[in-house]
Amino acid sequence: MEIDPKAIVSESAKLGEGTVVGPFAVIEEGVQVGSGCRIAAHVILRKGTVLGDSVSVDSFAVIGGDPQSITFDPSVESGVKVGDGTVIREGVTVNRASQAGTQTVLGAKCFLMAQAHVAHDCRLGDDVILANNVMLAGHVQVGTRVFMGGGSAVHQFCRVGQGVMVGGNASISLDVPPYVMAAERNEAHGLNLVGLRRAGIEQREITDLKRCYRAVFFGGGNLRKKAEQAAREHEFGTTPAGARFLAFFDGGNRGFIQSTRDSE
Repeated sequence: MEIDPKAIVSESAKLGEGTVVGPFAVIEEGVQVGSGCRIAAHVILRKGTVLGDSVSVDSFAVIGGDPQSITFDPSVESGVKVGDGTVIREGVTVNRASQAGTQTVLGAKCFLMAQAHVAHDCRLGDDVILANNVMLAGHVQVGTRVFMGGGSAVHQFCRVGQGVMVGGNASISLDVPPYVMAAERNEAHGLNLVGLRRAGIEQREITDLKRCYRAVFFGGGNLRKKAEQAAREHEFGTTPAGARFLAFFDGGNRGFIQSTRDSE
């Protein structure tokens, strides 16, 4: 373990073997940092922050700051949990949860690029990538292997399903089903086929997903009801990926993004 003499580290903080802390970093009381982590100069880790092993936090990032809510009581004890191998670049902010005893969660092997913001009570799965200046409002749920393009923003309480790709500067105020490409303002632009293949999804599952996507998004109508109907028919959702896509429409309260055309 290597701690720069100019860093401020609370005596009650716990740092794992092989962790490096740069000058002027601040690590508050009760913070837990795993082994092999890199905490760069001027990083701030607030009380209630827990980092897994091999996490990298770059300069001027603030992890565990208070929720940006005018009604939040700062005396509430909550925190942030960051999974193993996650990379947090310069200027990123991750706010702690708003309810006592709970955590804002980043999964393992996530990559948060410069100036991204993750608000209170968000939950990110493993292998999530947030490009520069992505903004997640409170209580957003992001599935595994999601890529969000630079400057994109997600409204509070939205869900972004597994394997989704969100285009740069997109505005998302509705739920995005798994494996879909989203862009502009709540627009679905077909399946994330490149992401599916990179994730090792088999062709039979991709074929099933295509059938499910057309059944739900093409022709207009209530997407939740159309997904329910497709799930009852034997030709749709015959693979785990297809079933996951259809099941997504059972939950959420925000409604769903819409396809702009029937030829994806």
